[in-house]
Amino acid sequence: MKVRADAFPVSEPLPAGVDGATVVVEPLEAGRARQPAEYFESEGGGPTAMIKAFRGPQVDLPIPAYLVHHPGAGPILVDTGLHPSIAHDGRDNMGRIAARWYTLEEGADVPSQLLRRGIRPEDIAVVILTHLHLDHASAISEFPNATFVLSAAEWEAATSRPRLMDLYRPAHYDFAFDYVTVDFDREDISSYGTFGRTFDLFGDGSVLLAYTPGHSAGHISVVLGLPRRDFVVAGDVAFNWRQLQGGPEPYRVHDRHNWRRSLKELQAFREEYPYALIVPGHDPVFWEKLDARYEE
Repeated sequence: MKVRADAFPVSEPLPAGVDGATVVVEPLEAGRARQPAEYFESEGGGPTAMIKAFRGPQVDLPIPAYLVHHPGAGPILVDTGLHPSIAHDGRDNMGRIAARWYTLEEGADVPSQLLRRGIRPEDIAVVILTHLHLDHASAISEFPNATFVLSAAEWEAATSRPRLMDLYRPAHYDFAFDYVTVDFDREDISSYGTFGRTFDLFGDGSVLLAYTPGHSAGHISVVLGLPRRDFVVAGDVAFNWRQLQGGPEPYRVHDRHNWRRSLKELQAFREEYPYALIVPGHDPVFWEKLDARYEE
């Protein structure tokens, strides 16, 4: 399927920056994924490994999104969670095959959770996309007024050669929405801590996009500045806490060399900034321990 939507490069911070800004973060569970455990932690490969994985144990994993309160931009999101329709029948949104992997309770979608907080989906001005895989981009359609921010490499991969086997579904993002991309290969790109390539989204240090490719072609993590420490949305650089500690690698990633480099940057950040809160992508045990709201 050819993607008709366009994206435009951004080289300057988005307006809404506030000097000395910090943010408040609310983790939102926006669906569940039931998939082979071997996909997330693989002890071996080989041509038949994935077939064996689908016959082996399955795991039930949270699909996260994050509501971020910024003093200038207002409420913004990191990822979208699952589309509200998946609570009834996910085949239209996910397709017949992928719909079997995902579940959503009625009212657990991000738009519904926002409304319970007094926030209308159309009031979301910015959505940061760690990447465009099914479980992270499923509900893009619900935020028509937002500017969607992602890496240039991710947009290129997801629009030039989108395939379900690579976990891209163009119907999720083929809208005439405001997409802007960050080219992390620019000479003027900055760094932060142990992350070699970062972009200061609002120019005030409160929301930093860290380029962490490997899981997907242009994956990014997000460093959110709380008043006393950083809250790091690792995304799928690490599916779970064990991988941050050197545990088994995923069965399949887009580029294993880059994935390992990105994981090492994340591990080094944890060592250098032990008070930072680093949240892995889909760890059910870690997720249950998170607070509902982070203000410090």
